[in-house]
Amino acid sequence: MESRSEQELAALKQELVRMAGLAEQAIGQAICALLARDLELAEEVLRGDAAINRLEVVIDERCLRMLALYQPEASDLRFIAMALKINNDLERIGDQAVNLAERTLELLKEPRLKPLIDIPHMAEMVQLMLKQSVEAFVQRDTGLARSICQRDDVIDALDDQIVRELLTYMMQDPQTITRAVNLILVSRHLERVADHATNIAEDVIYLVEGKHVKHHLDAITIGDSH
Repeated sequence: MESRSEQELAALKQELVRMAGLAEQAIGQAICALLARDLELAEEVLRGDAAINRLEVVIDERCLRMLALYQPEASDLRFIAMALKINNDLERIGDQAVNLAERTLELLKEPRLKPLIDIPHMAEMVQLMLKQSVEAFVQRDTGLARSICQRDDVIDALDDQIVRELLTYMMQDPQTITRAVNLILVSRHLERVADHATNIAEDVIYLVEGKHVKHHLDAITIGDSH
């Protein structure tokens, strides 16, 4: 029979998976709204943010209660600490979905600036990173987590490419500035989602192996003094 602390840990994992599902759904809807120029879907993303915020509070409170009541062992303590960090990243991803929806609402006020090619490609890559970061967490798959970390540089390069192209539009025709700036912000919001997915992947590696891979500290493990 499971102890109370084991039941709490299982419930915490379920809540994190649910939180991840809401964040994934929000990003997917925001991207669909952008590409389809769908006003109603963009507004639905804005309304859905409240559910993500509420669940973030529930997860935080569960983590703090477990720390206070159960004095968890080292491995469980690490899981709870990572849960707090992952919870924060998932909430921030929800915020980026809201930002994307807001940019879509602004872009809908004017005609389309240009056919979107790089942004949909970037969005597809970012969505996959997010989905796989959650899979890596659930399955404790450090190989998958490391592949996500490696893809972050690709997203950064694509963001730079998109910004350069849109700056060219702005210099050639000042009337495009508002639309180009909004598309630059879309790219930046997607880049931030990739950063949060990478954070989750790094947390998975720390959770499973006790290794810090942030800032390329892959050789440092728990208990190292230097």
